[in-house]
Amino acid sequence: MQEIVLEEPYEFVPPVESSFWCWLVRLRLPGYLRKTFCVESFEFRGIEKLKQSIASGHGVILAANHSRLADPMAVGMLAAEAGCELFAMASWHLFKEGWWQRFLIRRMGAFSVYREGNDRQSVTQAIEVLEQGRRPLLIFPEGAVSRHCDLVMELMDGPGFIARQASKRRAKAGRPPVVIHPVTIRYSYDGDAEQLIRADVEAFEKSFSWQPQTQLTLHQRLRKIGVALLTLKEVEYLGSATEGDPHERAQGLISKKLDQLEKKWGLADEAAENSEPNNIVARVKRIRTKILPDLVAKKVSSAERQDRWHDLAACYYLQQIAHYPRGYLTGTNDLPERVIETVERMIEDYQDRASYHGPLHCTLVVGDAIEAPDTRERGVEGDPLMRRVAADLQSTLDALVDERRAKLFGSSATSD
Repeated sequence: MQEIVLEEPYEFVPPVESSFWCWLVRLRLPGYLRKTFCVESFEFRGIEKLKQSIASGHGVILAANHSRLADPMAVGMLAAEAGCELFAMASWHLFKEGWWQRFLIRRMGAFSVYREGNDRQSVTQAIEVLEQGRRPLLIFPEGAVSRHCDLVMELMDGPGFIARQASKRRAKAGRPPVVIHPVTIRYSYDGDAEQLIRADVEAFEKSFSWQPQTQLTLHQRLRKIGVALLTLKEVEYLGSATEGDPHERAQGLISKKLDQLEKKWGLADEAAENSEPNNIVARVKRIRTKILPDLVAKKVSSAERQDRWHDLAACYYLQQIAHYPRGYLTGTNDLPERVIETVERMIEDYQDRASYHGPLHCTLVVGDAIEAPDTRERGVEGDPLMRRVAADLQSTLDALVDERRAKLFGSSATSD
């Protein structure tokens, strides 16, 4: 399990405004992205829309999809192209990965948000940033790294609340409202994906004591590995493997185990009231919020501590399993970047290490400004503002996928 949950008291980490450090870091950012994340080239679209919103005096949120750990730095490249600096909400654990990283990301405008609780300080900071309007604010409203850049997960409501509160304050001061620009991030790979990930596929097969399954197609090999990995988690969490379609089995595993955990931690009624069975990120967050306080306060025995960490690990893996969407790979005209993403996700989830392949090309598209009202529409399910953002992100991704398919497989190819 990646170390994203910490057993220590949360302390809000504020940003440090420093144009000098932004300038200095950006000089090294292209090389860092190449060396660390294999992202070697960029294309920016719609930057004039962002420039117009800034020039018009709006408070600006950049709401981006989040499929790779490189995304914040990629948006930093976009900001440099637009001639602006950013503030950004960043998960608290990123500030705990060494003093140098903490030093740098604070001076790049990042401030912490606690994903395992209601972080009023972070929300207040975000509202003040937008109220003042000195820099755009970057938020990743999916709430987690999806590892699939062509499908947007359900967005959290928090950014909509922040935008409306800031718009309300700006209205009282006679200033233009907050606008949200959806920022679509998509990565592509133009080489031979099968050759690129062959060693990783064989390593998985050998870890199961299999002979290399070279008699199968790449799609068949990945599917077989995926079924084996799913079976291991079914045995771990349910006691035995099930049969049937792998995606249905995965959904069944997620549903059964989350139901068990919600019942165990007294959250079953709250989960029913929220009526969001498919928002795995939100359900996992509620469970973590219930488990962590006494753990952090050292109010549990050694045995109970171990039990709680077992449940936290289950939450982590259930959320990760939910990031394998049905039909993402079909075995026919699969986009090479999807193949790479799937293998990297398997490596991260089941070998507990980050893996990057490339070279990748990153396309960033700034969408039209969506004005944030100062009140929320009543009597509708979900947040209408965030639904508009999600729809814009997904439609832009669909268009980019169509471009890729036309380039690789001909103009008759269409998106999924």
